[in-house]
Amino acid sequence: MAKKVAVIGAGVSGISSIKCCVDEDLEPTCFERSDDIGGLWKFTESSKDGMTRVYKSLVTNVCKEMSCYSDFPFHEDYPNFMNQEKFWDYLQEFAEHFDLLKYIQFKTTVCSITKRPDFSETGQWDVVTETEGKQNRAVFDAVMVCTGHFLNPHLPLEAFPGIHKFKGQILHSQEYKIPEGFQGKRILVIGLGNTGGDIAVELSRTAAQVLLSTRTGTWVLGRSADWGYPFNMMVIRRYYSFIAQVLPSRFLNWIQERKLNKRFNHEDYGLSITKGKTAKFIVNDELPNCILCGTITVKTSVMEFTETSAVFEDGTVEENIDVVIFTTGYTFSFPFFEEPLKSLCTKKIFLYKNVFPLNLERATLAIIGLLSLKGSILSATELQARWATRVFKGLCKIPPSQKLMMEATEKEQLIKRGVIKDTNKDKLDYIAYMDDIAACIGTKPSIPLLFLKDPRLAWEVFFGPCTPYQYRLVGPGKWDGARKAILTQWDRTLKPLKTRIVPDSSKPASMSHYLKAWGAPVLLASLLLICKSSLFLKLVRDKLQDRMSPYLVSLWRG
Repeated sequence: MAKKVAVIGAGVSGISSIKCCVDEDLEPTCFERSDDIGGLWKFTESSKDGMTRVYKSLVTNVCKEMSCYSDFPFHEDYPNFMNQEKFWDYLQEFAEHFDLLKYIQFKTTVCSITKRPDFSETGQWDVVTETEGKQNRAVFDAVMVCTGHFLNPHLPLEAFPGIHKFKGQILHSQEYKIPEGFQGKRILVIGLGNTGGDIAVELSRTAAQVLLSTRTGTWVLGRSADWGYPFNMMVIRRYYSFIAQVLPSRFLNWIQERKLNKRFNHEDYGLSITKGKTAKFIVNDELPNCILCGTITVKTSVMEFTETSAVFEDGTVEENIDVVIFTTGYTFSFPFFEEPLKSLCTKKIFLYKNVFPLNLERATLAIIGLLSLKGSILSATELQARWATRVFKGLCKIPPSQKLMMEATEKEQLIKRGVIKDTNKDKLDYIAYMDDIAACIGTKPSIPLLFLKDPRLAWEVFFGPCTPYQYRLVGPGKWDGARKAILTQWDRTLKPLKTRIVPDSSKPASMSHYLKAWGAPVLLASLLLICKSSLFLKLVRDKLQDRMSPYLVSLWRG
């Protein structure tokens, strides 16, 4: 009999979790409180249902080849960066292609998830749900929680003195959908993440003035890199990870800062990172131009509000503000769990590889998608789900919970005492995390072996973008189309751009692409390898000299 798995949520990570269950011959039942799949990617005109949804104008920050499911590439004519509607269409196509909708119970809220009395032996859970006012109870062998990061709006009004006196409109970005209704107004946007930048730019086209308040500043990335190729495909590559392990981080940061400031000087635009603050990044192609044109004014933190104005930390005052929009993020929670599991799951330090809670005797609960990553969250959640389902089946093992819990508790104490830095809030390196999970499954590609067996593919895997297909080349879940998907990824990237073909230009452009994309990196990687080899040879030579010298001396004396 197949193990029964409860999947909570039918968003990006939920539908991939359903598929992973089916792939491993498990029996999934997905509970989704709305009436459709897609989670926050399903646009609605309002947020009255309390669910977080995207605003209408949202465009993806990660290009299509880097943010697809690993065995389901986007159609070649899809744009590299998609609006909400196009991306939701892809999710719908994925669900229909793999026949996943039949496993989903819509308009169903999960009320509670509790361990059964015999949990230590069975690992089973009691799951109580409610559909149209009627409660149901069922027993499941495992649970996958796919509710994500964006559950409850974080609205820190208490941190802004005088905000309750303010007579204008106050809202959180969760409530923002379209720019209509904001024409001709003076708007203050608080918080400069991706959402804050997007909303500020969109409103700057119709508002009288947009003020953008930031405490820390940010580095602003564009969607396109040099020569117009998608930024993600140019920077998320295995040879970059290799170089990062060899070169000092301070040197790499210096190179990165020079590169970003070459586009525009962040200090001149009021966007440079405050001294002592952790560097953060947003993706926004239009923000610098809006600042340059004066439709957006960057401001420091708000010190206090009056009835109609805001006073900033630098002493400046902005009068006649009509609207304040807080883009201050979200908090996540697990209201269906009991304590102490409820609190423990909110602390990433107590989640093994950001997936399995450490305090459970049986690894039958997986938190999917609760991570911050320097890359595609979709690809990472799919790999998490592939791993989790194999753990449920007993095909992959994790260390004993007592050992993991002890290590995490000790680490937490060291963080509280300031002995070590808390890195759990930092974004994880994409390739390092993906390889870590893939190694647990047995799907991490071996680059040396690939170079021996398939040099052309190995070249693309190591020097090209680290697309999700790489984790379908070997091991459980191997996909026969992975090799072709990797070798044709640039064709799909360039296809939607080729709407005007210039005669006799395709061959030079193709050669130019390869030289520009790989020429300098290959040269740098080669030099580093030579350098490392030289150092190794020098060490060997010195060791031999040290060992041989006494022997030669004794011979000479004798």
